[in-house]
Amino acid sequence: MFASMGKTLPLVLLLSTCLAGTASAQIAPQELPQRIQVQAQAEISVAPDMATLQARLWERTPAIAQAAASRTNPEALAQARERLEKRTGELIRALERAGLDSSAISAGSLLIRPDYVQAPSRQGESEAPLVRTQLERPISVRIDTLDRVPTILDALTQAGVDSLDGINYELKDRDAASDQALTKALQKARGKAQLIADTLGIELGRVQNVQENTPPTFAPRMAAMRADGMESKVQAEYRPGEITIETAVSVDWGIAE
Repeated sequence: MFASMGKTLPLVLLLSTCLAGTASAQIAPQELPQRIQVQAQAEISVAPDMATLQARLWERTPAIAQAAASRTNPEALAQARERLEKRTGELIRALERAGLDSSAISAGSLLIRPDYVQAPSRQGESEAPLVRTQLERPISVRIDTLDRVPTILDALTQAGVDSLDGINYELKDRDAASDQALTKALQKARGKAQLIADTLGIELGRVQNVQENTPPTFAPRMAAMRADGMESKVQAEYRPGEITIETAVSVDWGIAE
């Protein structure tokens, strides 16, 4: 009898050990997360405090048949350039009389390109296109006081600009506005993390990781316009509106023991 018990005793002990291990594994608490990760987005709207204007002046040589345009007429080209440079100088002086500092006026390099013109049809048949040479000078104007926008536009139109590409409203200090948006996003992230911690009954620890998911996006506001038709006697109104800056962050907090 004892010999039989001696044989079964190790099996009983082994079975008891396995059952005890299984029970221990079943009642072990689940591991809690070691951190809280939140993402937050924010945007701010800021009134612009400066503007830039892009205008163009151009002159053209007489149009000739495309077949005869293998070589540009040097005399016609020189005359067109002389007219263009004269108009450019007059425009710059007009802007300075309007109160702009010379450093706020940028006259770009001379651009020369062919300009194709459809010849008038004769007896219902289309003629071969004509070609002329266009000489162009881009003008960029920076306006640091928005109240002066109408005065500067008057100076441009009175000088006879050929193209006015619109008003570009901007901020003098982009970094300060971007910092405001980033601060707001981080504050929102902190609020979300604290809400999670309070709801789960845990305590926030130290920040473990911070990532700027989307750098502050800054887009100048464009108010489109055209040069033709701007000689109206009606008092024009210019409303710059606001510039929106957006950003997003991801922040990880540890959980206090």
